[in-house]
Amino acid sequence: MSFVKTKVDMTPIEDTVFAIVKKAKEAKAKIGAENVVDATIGSLYNEEGSIVAFESVFTPYDQIAKETKAAYAGSFVGNESYRKQVYDWIVKPSGSTLEHSVIATPGGTGAVALTLQEILDEGESVLLPEIAWGSYKLMAAMDNLKVKTYSLFEENHFNISDFQKKCEEILETQKKLLVVLNDPCHNPTGYSLTKEEWEEVVRILNACAKKAPVILLNDIAYIDYSYDVDHSRDYIKTFDAFNENVFVVIAFSCSKSLTSYGLRCGAAILMAKTKEAVRSVEIVFEKAARATWSNIPNAAMDNFTFVTTDNHNAYMKEKEFYIKLLKERSEIFVEEAKACGLSCYPYKEGFFVTVKMEDNNIRDEFHEALMQNHIYTVKVNKGIRVAVCSLSVEKCKGLAKRMADILNNLS
Repeated sequence: MSFVKTKVDMTPIEDTVFAIVKKAKEAKAKIGAENVVDATIGSLYNEEGSIVAFESVFTPYDQIAKETKAAYAGSFVGNESYRKQVYDWIVKPSGSTLEHSVIATPGGTGAVALTLQEILDEGESVLLPEIAWGSYKLMAAMDNLKVKTYSLFEENHFNISDFQKKCEEILETQKKLLVVLNDPCHNPTGYSLTKEEWEEVVRILNACAKKAPVILLNDIAYIDYSYDVDHSRDYIKTFDAFNENVFVVIAFSCSKSLTSYGLRCGAAILMAKTKEAVRSVEIVFEKAARATWSNIPNAAMDNFTFVTTDNHNAYMKEKEFYIKLLKERSEIFVEEAKACGLSCYPYKEGFFVTVKMEDNNIRDEFHEALMQNHIYTVKVNKGIRVAVCSLSVEKCKGLAKRMADILNNLS
Protein backbone atom coordinates (compact mmCIF):
# COMPACT_ATOMS: atom_id res chain seq x y z
CA MET A 1 0.00 0.00 0.00
CA SER A 2 1.28 3.46 -0.87
CA PHE A 3 -0.02 6.89 0.11
CA VAL A 4 1.86 8.70 -2.69
CA LYS A 5 1.74 8.55 -6.47
CA THR A 6 2.86 5.30 -8.05
CA LYS A 7 5.54 6.65 -10.37
CA VAL A 8 7.86 8.33 -7.89
CA ASP A 9 11.38 7.65 -6.62
CA MET A 10 10.94 6.33 -3.06
CA THR A 11 14.65 6.24 -2.23
CA PRO A 12 15.21 8.35 0.93
CA ILE A 13 17.05 11.61 0.25
CA GLU A 14 20.68 11.66 1.30
CA ASP A 15 21.97 15.21 1.22
CA THR A 16 25.68 14.60 1.57
CA VAL A 17 26.47 18.31 1.86
CA PHE A 18 24.38 18.90 4.97
CA ALA A 19 25.56 15.61 6.51
CA ILE A 20 29.22 16.63 6.20
CA VAL A 21 28.44 20.19 7.36
CA LYS A 22 27.03 18.64 10.55
CA LYS A 23 30.19 16.57 11.07
CA ALA A 24 32.35 19.65 10.59
CA LYS A 25 30.32 21.59 13.16
CA GLU A 26 30.67 18.74 15.66
CA ALA A 27 34.44 18.65 15.11
CA LYS A 28 34.75 22.40 15.66
CA ALA A 29 32.79 22.15 18.88
CA LYS A 30 34.99 19.29 20.08
CA ILE A 31 38.52 20.40 19.15
CA GLY A 32 38.10 24.09 18.27
CA ALA A 33 37.39 25.82 14.98
CA GLU A 34 41.06 26.77 14.56
CA ASN A 35 41.92 23.06 14.27
CA VAL A 36 39.30 22.26 11.63
CA VAL A 37 39.24 23.03 7.91
CA ASP A 38 35.57 23.33 6.98
CA ALA A 39 35.52 23.47 3.18
CA THR A 40 31.91 22.32 2.93
CA ILE A 41 29.92 25.54 3.04
CA GLY A 42 28.69 26.83 -0.33
CA SER A 43 28.09 30.36 0.93
CA LEU A 44 30.41 33.35 1.03
CA TYR A 45 32.18 33.70 4.40
CA ASN A 46 34.43 36.46 5.69
CA GLU A 47 37.94 36.06 7.12
CA GLU A 48 36.52 35.80 10.65
CA GLY A 49 34.48 32.73 9.76
CA SER A 50 31.03 34.35 9.58
CA ILE A 51 28.59 34.31 6.69
CA VAL A 52 28.71 37.46 4.58
CA ALA A 53 25.52 39.52 4.46
CA PHE A 54 26.19 42.61 2.36
CA GLU A 55 25.52 45.90 4.14
CA SER A 56 24.50 47.32 0.75
CA VAL A 57 21.77 44.66 0.56
CA PHE A 58 20.47 44.22 4.08
CA THR A 59 20.53 47.81 5.33
CA PRO A 60 17.98 48.86 2.68
CA TYR A 61 16.08 45.60 3.19
CA ASP A 62 15.71 46.39 6.89
CA GLN A 63 14.28 49.79 5.94
CA ILE A 64 11.50 48.32 3.81
CA ALA A 65 8.11 48.85 5.46
CA LYS A 66 6.76 45.83 7.29
CA GLU A 67 3.56 46.16 5.28
CA THR A 68 5.58 45.68 2.07
CA LYS A 69 7.26 42.62 3.52
CA ALA A 70 3.89 41.24 4.57
CA ALA A 71 2.13 41.89 1.27
CA TYR A 72 1.71 39.59 -1.68
CA ALA A 73 3.74 40.42 -4.76
CA GLY A 74 2.09 42.38 -7.56
CA SER A 75 1.68 39.19 -9.58
CA PHE A 76 2.39 35.49 -9.26
CA VAL A 77 4.93 35.91 -12.10
CA GLY A 78 6.73 38.59 -10.08
CA ASN A 79 6.69 42.34 -9.63
CA GLU A 80 6.96 44.10 -12.98
CA SER A 81 9.84 46.30 -11.80
CA TYR A 82 11.72 43.20 -10.65
CA ARG A 83 11.17 41.30 -13.89
CA LYS A 84 12.44 44.23 -15.92
CA GLN A 85 15.46 44.75 -13.71
CA VAL A 86 16.45 41.07 -13.80
CA TYR A 87 16.53 41.27 -17.59
CA ASP A 88 18.43 44.57 -17.52
CA TRP A 89 20.89 43.20 -14.96
CA ILE A 90 21.66 39.92 -16.71
CA VAL A 91 20.90 40.13 -20.43
CA LYS A 92 20.88 43.78 -21.47
CA PRO A 93 24.66 44.31 -21.01
CA SER A 94 25.32 41.56 -23.57
CA GLY A 95 23.44 43.41 -26.30
CA SER A 96 21.26 40.40 -27.10
CA THR A 97 18.20 41.18 -29.22
CA LEU A 98 16.27 37.95 -28.68
CA GLU A 99 12.61 38.12 -27.66
CA HIS A 100 12.27 37.55 -23.95
CA SER A 101 10.24 37.40 -20.77
CA VAL A 102 10.98 36.83 -17.08
CA ILE A 103 9.21 34.68 -14.49
CA ALA A 104 10.08 35.23 -10.81
CA THR A 105 11.04 32.00 -9.01
CA PRO A 106 12.04 30.94 -5.48
CA GLY A 107 15.79 31.16 -6.02
CA GLY A 108 17.66 29.85 -9.01
CA THR A 109 16.54 26.42 -7.86
CA GLY A 110 12.95 27.34 -8.70
CA ALA A 111 13.92 28.27 -12.24
CA VAL A 112 15.79 24.99 -12.77
CA ALA A 113 12.99 22.92 -11.24
CA LEU A 114 10.34 24.68 -13.31
CA THR A 115 12.25 23.97 -16.51
CA LEU A 116 12.78 20.27 -15.85
CA GLN A 117 9.18 19.91 -14.71
CA GLU A 118 7.54 21.62 -17.68
CA ILE A 119 9.81 20.99 -20.68
CA LEU A 120 10.16 17.20 -20.83
CA ASP A 121 7.59 14.42 -20.57
CA GLU A 122 7.96 11.50 -18.17
CA GLY A 123 10.51 8.97 -19.35
CA GLU A 124 12.45 11.44 -21.50
CA SER A 125 16.13 12.21 -20.88
CA VAL A 126 17.75 15.46 -19.78
CA LEU A 127 21.42 16.03 -20.63
CA LEU A 128 23.49 17.06 -17.60
CA PRO A 129 27.19 17.71 -16.98
CA GLU A 130 28.99 14.61 -15.68
CA ILE A 131 30.24 16.67 -12.71
CA ALA A 132 27.39 18.80 -11.43
CA TRP A 133 25.23 20.10 -8.60
CA GLY A 134 23.54 17.01 -7.19
CA SER A 135 20.05 18.51 -7.11
CA TYR A 136 19.78 18.36 -10.91
CA LYS A 137 19.52 14.58 -10.72
CA LEU A 138 17.17 14.73 -7.75
CA MET A 139 14.80 17.03 -9.65
CA ALA A 140 14.95 14.78 -12.69
CA ALA A 141 14.12 11.74 -10.57
CA MET A 142 11.13 13.46 -8.97
CA ASP A 143 9.82 14.35 -12.44
CA ASN A 144 10.36 10.75 -13.64
CA LEU A 145 12.99 11.83 -16.13
CA LYS A 146 16.02 9.88 -17.22
CA VAL A 147 19.49 11.40 -17.05
CA LYS A 148 22.26 11.30 -19.60
CA THR A 149 25.59 13.02 -18.91
CA TYR A 150 28.33 14.58 -21.00
CA SER A 151 32.00 14.69 -20.08
CA LEU A 152 32.91 18.20 -18.96
CA PHE A 153 36.57 18.29 -19.86
CA GLU A 154 39.00 17.21 -22.51
CA GLU A 155 42.39 18.00 -21.01
CA ASN A 156 42.03 21.57 -19.70
CA HIS A 157 39.10 22.75 -21.82
CA PHE A 158 35.40 22.04 -22.36
CA ASN A 159 34.76 18.68 -23.99
CA ILE A 160 32.81 19.95 -26.98
CA SER A 161 33.05 16.66 -28.89
CA ASP A 162 31.44 14.60 -26.11
CA PHE A 163 28.80 17.29 -25.64
CA GLN A 164 27.89 17.00 -29.31
CA LYS A 165 27.94 13.19 -29.21
CA LYS A 166 25.55 13.01 -26.24
CA CYS A 167 23.18 15.58 -27.76
CA GLU A 168 22.96 13.50 -30.92
CA GLU A 169 22.47 10.27 -28.96
CA ILE A 170 19.46 11.68 -27.12
CA LEU A 171 17.83 12.72 -30.38
CA GLU A 172 18.07 9.16 -31.62
CA THR A 173 15.48 8.13 -29.03
CA GLN A 174 13.32 11.21 -28.39
CA LYS A 175 11.92 14.23 -30.20
CA LYS A 176 13.10 16.99 -27.88
CA LEU A 177 16.46 17.93 -26.40
CA LEU A 178 16.96 19.66 -23.03
CA VAL A 179 20.57 20.38 -22.07
CA VAL A 180 21.93 21.96 -18.89
CA LEU A 181 25.02 24.17 -18.85
CA ASN A 182 26.04 25.63 -15.48
CA ASP A 183 28.18 28.56 -16.64
CA PRO A 184 29.97 30.82 -15.86
CA CYS A 185 31.63 29.86 -12.55
CA HIS A 186 30.60 26.22 -12.80
CA ASN A 187 29.54 24.47 -9.61
CA PRO A 188 31.64 22.61 -8.52
CA THR A 189 34.74 22.99 -10.72
CA GLY A 190 34.93 26.76 -11.18
CA TYR A 191 35.27 26.46 -14.96
CA SER A 192 33.85 29.08 -17.35
CA LEU A 193 33.46 28.52 -21.08
CA THR A 194 35.24 30.88 -23.44
CA LYS A 195 33.20 32.84 -25.95
CA GLU A 196 34.59 30.54 -28.65
CA GLU A 197 33.39 27.47 -26.75
CA TRP A 198 29.95 29.03 -26.42
CA GLU A 199 29.92 29.64 -30.18
CA GLU A 200 30.61 25.92 -30.67
CA VAL A 201 27.74 25.05 -28.30
CA VAL A 202 25.43 27.30 -30.32
CA ARG A 203 26.56 25.67 -33.55
CA ILE A 204 25.90 22.17 -32.19
CA LEU A 205 22.49 23.02 -30.75
CA ASN A 206 21.46 24.69 -34.02
CA ALA A 207 22.39 21.49 -35.87
CA CYS A 208 20.38 19.42 -33.39
CA ALA A 209 17.45 21.83 -33.81
CA LYS A 210 17.13 20.75 -37.43
CA LYS A 211 15.86 17.43 -36.09
CA ALA A 212 13.79 18.51 -33.04
CA PRO A 213 13.10 21.38 -30.61
CA VAL A 214 16.12 22.19 -28.43
CA ILE A 215 16.04 23.86 -25.02
CA LEU A 216 19.17 25.20 -23.34
CA LEU A 217 18.96 25.65 -19.57
CA ASN A 218 21.81 27.99 -18.61
CA ASP A 219 22.25 27.98 -14.82
CA ILE A 220 24.07 31.23 -13.93
CA ALA A 221 23.86 31.03 -10.13
CA TYR A 222 27.41 32.36 -9.61
CA ILE A 223 27.67 34.83 -12.49
CA ASP A 224 28.06 37.89 -10.26
CA TYR A 225 31.27 36.43 -8.81
CA SER A 226 33.02 36.21 -12.14
CA TYR A 227 36.54 37.62 -11.86
CA ASP A 228 35.80 39.76 -14.92
CA VAL A 229 32.33 40.98 -13.98
CA ASP A 230 32.25 43.64 -16.69
CA HIS A 231 32.43 40.97 -19.39
CA SER A 232 30.68 38.11 -17.60
CA ARG A 233 27.51 38.54 -19.70
CA ASP A 234 29.20 38.89 -23.09
CA TYR A 235 28.62 35.24 -24.04
CA ILE A 236 24.84 35.72 -23.95
CA LYS A 237 25.12 37.63 -27.22
CA THR A 238 26.08 34.33 -28.89
CA PHE A 239 22.51 33.16 -28.26
CA ASP A 240 21.33 35.56 -30.97
CA ALA A 241 22.71 33.06 -33.50
CA PHE A 242 20.25 30.37 -32.36
CA ASN A 243 17.66 29.45 -34.96
CA GLU A 244 13.90 29.47 -34.37
CA ASN A 245 13.90 25.89 -33.09
CA VAL A 246 16.10 26.65 -30.06
CA PHE A 247 14.79 28.06 -26.77
CA VAL A 248 16.86 29.39 -23.86
CA VAL A 249 16.00 29.45 -20.16
CA ILE A 250 18.50 31.32 -17.97
CA ALA A 251 18.21 30.42 -14.28
CA PHE A 252 19.17 33.44 -12.15
CA SER A 253 19.77 33.45 -8.39
CA CYS A 254 19.51 36.46 -6.08
CA SER A 255 20.70 34.11 -3.34
CA LYS A 256 24.29 34.19 -4.55
CA SER A 257 24.35 37.64 -6.14
CA LEU A 258 22.98 39.40 -3.04
CA THR A 259 24.23 37.01 -0.30
CA SER A 260 20.57 36.46 0.53
CA TYR A 261 20.38 32.67 0.46
CA GLY A 262 17.38 32.44 2.76
CA LEU A 263 15.17 34.99 0.99
CA ARG A 264 14.53 32.57 -1.92
CA CYS A 265 14.34 34.95 -4.82
CA GLY A 266 15.39 34.23 -8.40
CA ALA A 267 14.10 34.17 -11.95
CA ALA A 268 13.69 32.18 -15.15
CA ILE A 269 14.66 34.36 -18.10
CA LEU A 270 12.97 33.06 -21.26
CA MET A 271 14.61 33.81 -24.63
CA ALA A 272 13.92 32.84 -28.24
CA LYS A 273 13.82 34.17 -31.79
CA THR A 274 10.09 34.85 -31.84
CA LYS A 275 7.50 36.34 -29.51
CA GLU A 276 5.27 33.34 -30.21
CA ALA A 277 7.92 30.91 -28.93
CA VAL A 278 8.52 32.94 -25.77
CA ARG A 279 4.81 33.24 -25.07
CA SER A 280 4.18 29.51 -25.56
CA VAL A 281 6.65 28.64 -22.80
CA GLU A 282 5.67 31.63 -20.68
CA ILE A 283 2.04 30.46 -20.51
CA VAL A 284 3.05 27.07 -19.13
CA PHE A 285 5.59 28.55 -16.70
CA GLU A 286 3.03 31.10 -15.46
CA LYS A 287 0.51 28.39 -14.64
CA ALA A 288 3.14 26.15 -13.06
CA ALA A 289 4.36 29.04 -10.90
CA ARG A 290 0.83 29.78 -9.75
CA ALA A 291 0.15 26.12 -9.03
CA THR A 292 3.47 25.42 -7.28
CA TRP A 293 4.54 28.38 -5.14
CA SER A 294 2.00 31.08 -5.99
CA ASN A 295 4.17 34.02 -4.88
CA ILE A 296 7.76 35.17 -4.51
CA PRO A 297 8.74 37.35 -1.50
CA ASN A 298 7.56 40.85 -2.34
CA ALA A 299 10.22 42.72 -0.37
CA ALA A 300 13.03 40.54 -1.73
CA MET A 301 12.11 41.50 -5.29
CA ASP A 302 11.79 45.19 -4.44
CA ASN A 303 15.11 45.10 -2.64
CA PHE A 304 16.92 43.53 -5.61
CA THR A 305 15.60 46.30 -7.82
CA PHE A 306 16.71 49.00 -5.38
CA VAL A 307 20.15 47.49 -4.71
CA THR A 308 21.01 47.09 -8.40
CA THR A 309 19.81 50.58 -9.36
CA ASP A 310 19.79 53.27 -6.65
CA ASN A 311 22.33 51.45 -4.45
CA HIS A 312 24.36 50.08 -7.33
CA ASN A 313 27.70 51.75 -6.54
CA ALA A 314 27.75 50.69 -2.89
CA TYR A 315 26.75 47.16 -3.82
CA MET A 316 29.37 46.79 -6.55
CA LYS A 317 32.11 48.18 -4.31
CA GLU A 318 31.25 45.79 -1.50
CA LYS A 319 30.97 42.80 -3.84
CA GLU A 320 34.27 43.66 -5.51
CA PHE A 321 36.03 43.40 -2.14
CA TYR A 322 34.81 39.83 -1.74
CA ILE A 323 35.53 38.89 -5.36
CA LYS A 324 39.15 39.94 -4.78
CA LEU A 325 39.19 37.91 -1.56
CA LEU A 326 37.71 34.91 -3.37
CA LYS A 327 40.36 35.26 -6.06
CA GLU A 328 43.13 35.41 -3.46
CA ARG A 329 41.87 32.27 -1.74
CA SER A 330 41.43 30.31 -4.96
CA GLU A 331 44.84 31.33 -6.31
CA ILE A 332 46.53 30.11 -3.14
CA PHE A 333 44.84 26.72 -3.32
CA VAL A 334 45.22 26.21 -7.09
CA GLU A 335 48.87 27.30 -7.22
CA GLU A 336 49.82 25.18 -4.22
CA ALA A 337 47.93 22.22 -5.70
CA LYS A 338 49.97 22.51 -8.89
CA ALA A 339 53.19 22.74 -6.87
CA CYS A 340 52.51 19.57 -4.91
CA GLY A 341 50.92 17.55 -7.71
CA LEU A 342 47.35 17.56 -6.41
CA SER A 343 45.33 17.28 -9.62
CA CYS A 344 42.36 19.65 -9.94
CA TYR A 345 39.85 20.24 -12.71
CA PRO A 346 40.52 23.44 -14.69
CA TYR A 347 39.47 26.33 -12.44
CA LYS A 348 38.89 29.87 -13.70
CA GLU A 349 36.57 31.57 -11.20
CA GLY A 350 33.84 30.96 -8.68
CA PHE A 351 33.10 29.55 -5.25
CA PHE A 352 34.61 26.07 -5.61
CA VAL A 353 37.71 24.19 -6.73
CA THR A 354 37.37 20.46 -7.35
CA VAL A 355 40.15 17.91 -6.88
CA LYS A 356 40.13 15.38 -9.72
CA MET A 357 39.31 11.81 -8.69
CA GLU A 358 38.74 9.51 -11.67
CA ASP A 359 37.86 6.55 -9.41
CA ASN A 360 34.91 7.18 -7.09
CA ASN A 361 36.00 4.34 -4.81
CA ILE A 362 39.36 6.03 -4.21
CA ARG A 363 37.47 9.32 -3.83
CA ASP A 364 35.39 7.80 -1.02
CA GLU A 365 38.49 6.51 0.76
CA PHE A 366 40.21 9.87 0.35
CA HIS A 367 37.17 11.77 1.63
CA GLU A 368 37.06 9.61 4.75
CA ALA A 369 40.79 10.08 5.33
CA LEU A 370 40.43 13.84 5.02
CA MET A 371 37.75 13.85 7.72
CA GLN A 372 40.00 11.80 9.98
CA ASN A 373 42.46 14.67 9.63
CA HIS A 374 39.73 17.25 10.35
CA ILE A 375 39.48 18.44 6.73
CA TYR A 376 35.84 18.50 5.68
CA THR A 377 34.95 18.64 1.99
CA VAL A 378 32.09 17.52 -0.26
CA LYS A 379 32.10 14.51 -2.55
CA VAL A 380 30.97 15.03 -6.15
CA ASN A 381 31.10 12.63 -9.07
CA LYS A 382 34.78 12.01 -9.85
CA GLY A 383 35.94 14.66 -7.43
CA ILE A 384 36.29 16.33 -4.05
CA ARG A 385 34.79 19.83 -3.85
CA VAL A 386 36.69 22.44 -1.85
CA ALA A 387 34.61 25.52 -1.00
CA VAL A 388 37.20 28.30 -1.11
CA CYS A 389 34.27 30.72 -0.73
CA SER A 390 34.04 29.86 2.95
CA LEU A 391 37.71 29.30 3.82
CA SER A 392 39.88 32.09 5.18
CA VAL A 393 43.12 32.93 3.42
CA GLU A 394 45.06 31.34 6.27
CA LYS A 395 43.03 28.13 6.04
CA CYS A 396 43.75 27.98 2.29
CA LYS A 397 47.49 28.17 2.84
CA GLY A 398 49.04 24.71 2.98
CA LEU A 399 45.70 22.96 2.50
CA ALA A 400 46.51 21.51 -0.93
CA LYS A 401 49.80 20.05 0.40
CA ARG A 402 48.02 18.48 3.37
CA MET A 403 45.43 16.96 1.05
CA ALA A 404 48.12 15.68 -1.34
CA ASP A 405 50.03 14.04 1.52
CA ILE A 406 46.86 12.33 2.77
CA LEU A 407 46.05 11.08 -0.73
CA ASN A 408 49.57 9.77 -1.28
CA ASN A 409 49.45 7.91 2.03
CA LEU A 410 46.29 6.00 1.20
CA SER A 411 46.86 2.25 1.34
